[in-house]
Amino acid sequence: MIKNVFLFLLFLPFKFCFGQTELTNFPAGAGPKEVGYRIAHRFVAGKHMLHAGKWISYPETFYWTGAINYADLTDDQQLMQAMKDRFSKLTSVEQNLLPIKNHVDLNMFGSLPLRLYQLTKDKSYLDLGLPYADTQWEVPQNASQAEKDWAQKGYSWQTRLWIDDMYMITILQTQAFGATADPKYLDRAAKEMVLYLDDLQRSNGLFYHAPDVPFYWGRGNGWMAAGMTELLRMLPRDHRDRPRILKGYLKMMKSLKKYQSKSGLWNQLIDQPDCWEETSGSAMFAYAMISGVKQGWLNSKQYSPVARNAWLGLTKYVDDKGAVSNVCVGTNKKNDKQYYYDRPRHTGDYHGQAPYLWCVNALLEDGGK
Repeated sequence: MIKNVFLFLLFLPFKFCFGQTELTNFPAGAGPKEVGYRIAHRFVAGKHMLHAGKWISYPETFYWTGAINYADLTDDQQLMQAMKDRFSKLTSVEQNLLPIKNHVDLNMFGSLPLRLYQLTKDKSYLDLGLPYADTQWEVPQNASQAEKDWAQKGYSWQTRLWIDDMYMITILQTQAFGATADPKYLDRAAKEMVLYLDDLQRSNGLFYHAPDVPFYWGRGNGWMAAGMTELLRMLPRDHRDRPRILKGYLKMMKSLKKYQSKSGLWNQLIDQPDCWEETSGSAMFAYAMISGVKQGWLNSKQYSPVARNAWLGLTKYVDDKGAVSNVCVGTNKKNDKQYYYDRPRHTGDYHGQAPYLWCVNALLEDGGK
């Protein structure tokens, strides 16, 4: 009898043994498929969120991609067709909204058509998306000397050492790799990530917004967490930069575990207990942890409860129409602590809608519900 029990335990599914069931069983109203449906379908009728009033913005790009991935994971063909139809309109009657290729916050748009190409194999998506990835490393004639200097060192000329960049650059280059299997795209993103890790990660595992802005801004740190997550998902185990990136990721996750509030969320300034809870950065942290547990980078017993509490806390900020509240608006760097306290909070802002879908999709992978 004892022997039989031992054999039963030995061959239990991996995720049961290591606590991953905490990321599959949720109370009514908090299931990722249900929450994701509301958020993803909200995008169908949503208005464009433009960058500088001219081009499709990075929050809209990432929300769009999140909805596409949700449609793919759930086989929601109606939603997928709506996403394709919206993109067809963008590339026809709305061509003026296609971003130009001269800034880190604009080039990242290419990650959207590159993802569509991976799912459809329609070459028109590849032809549109790949130049955004390539021009991130092709120095324009009017580049500044500082931009040229970065390029000469093998980095993107769009390097500026803002933590936001480590999702903008990483997601574009990893999607280019996903579309082409050309390792140069992974090498670019990994080299860039190591630079940012070395320059911006502090001894406590968190990141300054920029070298001259010594504050641990929530969503900025979220961009770093999500960027490392995307890279670790793609990098081969024998890639030369993987150990450095994994080390930075683990150091950050350990710190975030410490700073998580009782509600499951993290604050606008992570290390300031009197600062307000912010949802977009919290969702990015949750995404990084959910992925870490499922991919085996994180100890499941330690981090599954953290990720679960984060998700349950996040679901309380989603209304019945799929709008996420308590989202910090777009935020430039500023060496002023009060500036981060005073940032406006919006509901339905795409900065928050997108990372919620990252969490949803990570939870739904491998048969989640």
